[in-house]
Amino acid sequence: MLQPSEQHTYADIEAVYKCLEEGYGAKQEDIILYGQSVGSGPTLDLAARLPHLRAVVLHSPILSGLRVMYPVKKSYWFDIYKNIDKIQLVDCPVLVIHGTADEVVDCSHGKQLWELSKEKYEPLWLKGGNHCDLEHHPEYISEKLEKLKNQSNYAEKLRVSFDQVERSRRSVDCCLEKSRKSVDHQLERGRKSVDRIRTG
Repeated sequence: MLQPSEQHTYADIEAVYKCLEEGYGAKQEDIILYGQSVGSGPTLDLAARLPHLRAVVLHSPILSGLRVMYPVKKSYWFDIYKNIDKIQLVDCPVLVIHGTADEVVDCSHGKQLWELSKEKYEPLWLKGGNHCDLEHHPEYISEKLEKLKNQSNYAEKLRVSFDQVERSRRSVDCCLEKSRKSVDHQLERGRKSVDRIRTG
């Protein structure tokens, strides 16, 4: 089994892109890449190599792995997901969504990536939004679609992309909730077993 690594995430997103292109006949112009948090790394790595993408959406993105923990001013060889160095290679419109109260990845990461984008799309800074709750803010979809209403084709593609992301997130949340309940149940059974031994 492969160990998780930065390079393997790049290989994963490349494989998905190849599947869309070769298996489903999708063209770059029809694809909107969407990367959230650490997922912004593989997203920008691929986007930097595809000059004709429809758009890129960065949701609570990071400047780089090291910059999440330390306020470094330059890129080091051992850093990972160096988005700050790749964003300027992206030729399509870039939409950045970031919560202003993000306690995991400071909003300054999203703002700097947006500033460095060649083709900026009006960003969405969600007031009071944290790292994992942006989809609960009404503006998350409605405001962006309102601003995109004059670009109906792009807006529809973006709406479909958001819908797919939300369905996937709900599916993952459901699996995580089931896993959590299973673990809680096993822990409770173990505790009762230990309690019986202690009182026996």
